[in-house]
Amino acid sequence: MIFITRRETFSASHRLYNPQLSEARNLELFDKCANPNGHGHNYVLEVTVAGEPQEETGYVIDMKRLKDIIRRELISKVDHKHLNHDVDFLKDVIPTSENIAKAFWNVLKDKLGDAHLHSIRLQETENNSVEYRG
Repeated sequence: MIFITRRETFSASHRLYNPQLSEARNLELFDKCANPNGHGHNYVLEVTVAGEPQEETGYVIDMKRLKDIIRRELISKVDHKHLNHDVDFLKDVIPTSENIAKAFWNVLKDKLGDAHLHSIRLQETENNSVEYRG
Protein backbone atom coordinates (compact mmCIF):
# COMPACT_ATOMS: atom_id res chain seq x y z
CA MET A 1 0.00 0.00 0.00
CA ILE A 2 1.31 3.44 -0.96
CA PHE A 3 0.25 6.61 0.89
CA ILE A 4 0.22 9.96 -0.91
CA THR A 5 -0.28 13.25 0.94
CA ARG A 6 -1.20 16.65 -0.47
CA ARG A 7 -0.76 19.74 1.74
CA GLU A 8 -2.87 22.87 1.32
CA THR A 9 -3.37 25.97 3.45
CA PHE A 10 -6.31 28.26 4.02
CA SER A 11 -7.34 31.08 6.32
CA ALA A 12 -10.75 31.14 7.92
CA SER A 13 -12.62 32.46 10.90
CA HIS A 14 -15.07 30.66 13.14
CA ARG A 15 -16.88 30.83 16.43
CA LEU A 16 -17.10 27.90 18.81
CA TYR A 17 -20.62 28.18 20.11
CA ASN A 18 -23.50 25.83 20.79
CA PRO A 19 -26.82 27.69 20.32
CA GLN A 20 -28.58 25.18 22.58
CA LEU A 21 -26.52 26.39 25.55
CA SER A 22 -26.51 29.63 27.48
CA GLU A 23 -23.97 32.36 26.83
CA ALA A 24 -22.43 31.58 30.21
CA ARG A 25 -22.09 27.87 29.43
CA ASN A 26 -20.60 28.62 25.99
CA LEU A 27 -18.03 30.91 27.61
CA GLU A 28 -17.27 28.23 30.18
CA LEU A 29 -16.77 25.57 27.50
CA PHE A 30 -15.14 27.56 24.71
CA ASP A 31 -13.63 30.55 26.54
CA LYS A 32 -12.42 33.27 24.16
CA CYS A 33 -13.23 31.02 21.17
CA ALA A 34 -16.92 31.83 21.86
CA ASN A 35 -16.33 35.50 21.07
CA PRO A 36 -19.48 36.71 19.23
CA ASN A 37 -17.37 38.11 16.38
CA GLY A 38 -15.36 34.91 16.00
CA HIS A 39 -11.62 34.55 15.54
CA GLY A 40 -9.38 33.20 12.80
CA HIS A 41 -6.67 30.69 12.00
CA ASN A 42 -4.23 29.94 9.23
CA TYR A 43 -4.99 26.26 8.80
CA VAL A 44 -2.78 23.58 7.27
CA LEU A 45 -4.68 20.71 5.66
CA GLU A 46 -3.11 17.39 4.71
CA VAL A 47 -5.12 14.90 2.69
CA THR A 48 -3.65 11.41 2.52
CA VAL A 49 -4.86 8.82 0.03
CA ALA A 50 -3.83 5.20 -0.20
CA GLY A 51 -3.73 2.63 -2.92
CA GLU A 52 -1.60 0.68 -5.33
CA PRO A 53 0.14 2.43 -8.21
CA GLN A 54 -1.67 2.07 -11.51
CA GLU A 55 0.24 0.00 -14.04
CA GLU A 56 -0.19 2.53 -16.85
CA THR A 57 0.98 5.61 -14.90
CA GLY A 58 2.73 4.44 -11.74
CA TYR A 59 0.46 6.81 -9.79
CA VAL A 60 -1.85 5.99 -6.91
CA ILE A 61 -3.46 9.27 -7.95
CA ASP A 62 -2.13 12.04 -10.13
CA MET A 63 -1.02 14.75 -7.66
CA LYS A 64 -2.31 17.51 -9.93
CA ARG A 65 -5.72 15.82 -9.97
CA LEU A 66 -5.64 15.47 -6.16
CA LYS A 67 -4.66 19.14 -5.82
CA ASP A 68 -7.48 20.20 -8.15
CA ILE A 69 -10.07 18.14 -6.25
CA ILE A 70 -8.99 19.50 -2.86
CA ARG A 71 -8.95 23.08 -4.08
CA ARG A 72 -12.29 22.80 -5.90
CA GLU A 73 -14.18 20.86 -3.22
CA LEU A 74 -12.68 22.36 -0.04
CA ILE A 75 -10.25 25.26 -0.28
CA SER A 76 -12.41 27.37 -2.63
CA LYS A 77 -15.28 26.99 -0.17
CA VAL A 78 -13.46 27.72 3.11
CA ASP A 79 -10.55 30.05 2.33
CA HIS A 80 -11.17 33.56 3.72
CA LYS A 81 -14.64 32.53 4.89
CA HIS A 82 -16.45 32.49 8.22
CA LEU A 83 -17.00 28.77 8.75
CA ASN A 84 -20.18 29.24 10.79
CA HIS A 85 -21.91 31.40 8.17
CA ASP A 86 -20.37 30.93 4.73
CA VAL A 87 -19.84 27.18 4.31
CA ASP A 88 -22.87 25.06 3.41
CA PHE A 89 -21.37 21.74 4.50
CA LEU A 90 -20.63 23.16 7.97
CA LYS A 91 -24.15 24.49 8.53
CA ASP A 92 -25.36 23.68 12.06
CA VAL A 93 -21.93 22.23 12.99
CA ILE A 94 -19.78 23.58 15.82
CA PRO A 95 -16.63 24.21 13.73
CA THR A 96 -14.03 22.63 15.98
CA SER A 97 -11.02 21.17 14.20
CA GLU A 98 -12.47 17.72 14.87
CA ASN A 99 -15.78 18.56 13.18
CA ILE A 100 -14.09 20.36 10.28
CA ALA A 101 -11.89 17.32 9.60
CA LYS A 102 -14.94 15.02 9.61
CA ALA A 103 -16.82 17.35 7.27
CA PHE A 104 -13.83 17.52 4.91
CA TRP A 105 -13.72 13.72 4.88
CA ASN A 106 -17.39 13.53 3.95
CA VAL A 107 -16.90 15.99 1.10
CA LEU A 108 -13.89 14.14 -0.37
CA LYS A 109 -14.56 10.46 0.30
CA ASP A 110 -16.40 9.73 -2.96
CA LYS A 111 -14.43 12.04 -5.25
CA LEU A 112 -11.06 10.30 -5.54
CA GLY A 113 -11.75 7.54 -8.03
CA ASP A 114 -9.76 4.38 -7.30
CA ALA A 115 -7.65 6.05 -4.60
CA HIS A 116 -8.85 5.42 -1.05
CA LEU A 117 -9.10 8.40 1.32
CA HIS A 118 -6.87 7.41 4.24
CA SER A 119 -6.82 10.48 6.47
CA ILE A 120 -7.54 14.15 6.88
CA ARG A 121 -5.09 16.03 9.08
CA LEU A 122 -5.97 19.58 10.04
CA GLN A 123 -3.54 21.82 11.87
CA GLU A 124 -5.28 24.77 13.50
CA THR A 125 -2.26 26.27 15.24
CA GLU A 126 1.43 25.49 15.43
CA ASN A 127 0.71 23.30 18.46
CA ASN A 128 -2.77 21.88 17.76
CA SER A 129 -3.85 19.45 15.08
CA VAL A 130 -6.36 16.65 14.56
CA GLU A 131 -6.35 13.64 12.30
CA TYR A 132 -9.47 11.84 11.09
CA ARG A 133 -9.47 8.46 9.39
CA GLY A 134 -13.14 7.92 8.75
